[in-house]
Amino acid sequence: MSIFVDEHTKVVVQGLTGGQGRFHGLRNRDYGTKVVAGVTPGKGGQDVDGIPVYDTVAEAVDATGADASFVSVPPRFAPDAIIEAAGAGIPLVVCITEGIPAHDEARVYATLRRDHPGTRLLGPNCPGIISPGKTNIGITAGEIALAGGPVGIVSRSGTLTYQALYELEQLGVGVTTCVGIGGDPVPGTNFVDCLAAFQADEETKAIAMFGEIGGIEEERAAAFIAEKVTKPVVAYIAGVTAPPGKKMGHAGAIISGSKGTAQAKMEALAAAGVRVVNNPTEAALEMAEIVKSL
Repeated sequence: MSIFVDEHTKVVVQGLTGGQGRFHGLRNRDYGTKVVAGVTPGKGGQDVDGIPVYDTVAEAVDATGADASFVSVPPRFAPDAIIEAAGAGIPLVVCITEGIPAHDEARVYATLRRDHPGTRLLGPNCPGIISPGKTNIGITAGEIALAGGPVGIVSRSGTLTYQALYELEQLGVGVTTCVGIGGDPVPGTNFVDCLAAFQADEETKAIAMFGEIGGIEEERAAAFIAEKVTKPVVAYIAGVTAPPGKKMGHAGAIISGSKGTAQAKMEALAAAGVRVVNNPTEAALEMAEIVKSL
């Protein structure tokens, strides 16, 4: 199985008529994803390489039965696009947009929790989600992902997402689902959400987790793993050499005092029984050994 998406997922691309939306939307479709519609206000009735375009998400859902949205619009418009998709009853919204102000992210998160609890937001500023051989929503290159499981991947870093997929593919290790949750301060979906879903998925036998400095999500994940996760977990935390108080790359990657350091996260995960490694290559090698023993 896979988590959050499968081969039946029908995707509407918000921003399909734009450069990025068209490029990645068509790549997703060519991978095998059921991209059934695009949405751009004022451009309803047009099409992009045979994919019909609608003025609103509600129109697209009514016409196609779409149950996932891929948001690829500029930061100024992304919050409203996410809320529009949720208002149309879309259960999964994947937003790759980078540069959304943190207060807008917080507003969207609170609005979804209050008014649209049936909608899961993945992102913003994330590479998306891929269930190899089934569906790919976002910007991940499908050719680096090996289908068949038994490993589930969750990562804050897009680059580490790609490296994890590629290195496991080189070792002949397949993936059930790979989820890039994004590195912004207010992600719609966090580590615990994904860990719980992987724990419940019968085909996922082991979990690879890629975190980084900043925030307390990895520590929360460690507490959840200790209490709820029975499957083997391998983790790598980026940012061991990062100086305290300095933002490194992602908007959420900032250390406050002794909280959010790579060392604190690694210690918490190790105490929860997670196999903590020193680099992504070690993570793939460790996971390959685990898979052999399953």
